[in-house]
Amino acid sequence: MKVFIFSSSPNDDGLTAACAFAATEGVKQAGGEVETANLNHLKIGMCQACDNGWGTCREEHICQTEDDFQALHARSLHADAYILVTPVYWGEMSESAKAFTDRLRRCEATLNEESRLFRKPVIAVAAAGGSGGGMITCLASMERWIEHVRARKFDLIPVNRWSREYKLVTIRAAAEAMVKELKEA
Repeated sequence: MKVFIFSSSPNDDGLTAACAFAATEGVKQAGGEVETANLNHLKIGMCQACDNGWGTCREEHICQTEDDFQALHARSLHADAYILVTPVYWGEMSESAKAFTDRLRRCEATLNEESRLFRKPVIAVAAAGGSGGGMITCLASMERWIEHVRARKFDLIPVNRWSREYKLVTIRAAAEAMVKELKEA
């Protein structure tokens, strides 16, 4: 079972990175294969709502804006499950996570039940450093994205600097449980 883990923090040693690492450990512990992408290390621009507002994403299900999105989208479709880990900025996903998920939504949501993410499980993690606020509104946005691309919510996990230690255990356990469920299916 292959799990694609997307993280989206510019800080490679912070809370978000620790959450992504915990997810990686959980997948490996269950015998799953991991592929990772730090969205901040890629050039993925925001959706341009091309042409009539849809461009090629509506009919061809590919984005016509040329950058790192196309290759990442294609690679990610081979995964059996996904984990999206983002820092919380202003109660929302990071800008890099938002750009990636917005464009992925446009390419996959119009496929409805033919979405290449259809019923694939997703764990969403909202990591709030600083004040620790905004985790729930961020997760609500991530939950809507999961619904739009027709994936399946496996777990939504809020974490802040005060809950870090036990939430890292939770993230590891959730990733492990997801892989075990996939193996049993």
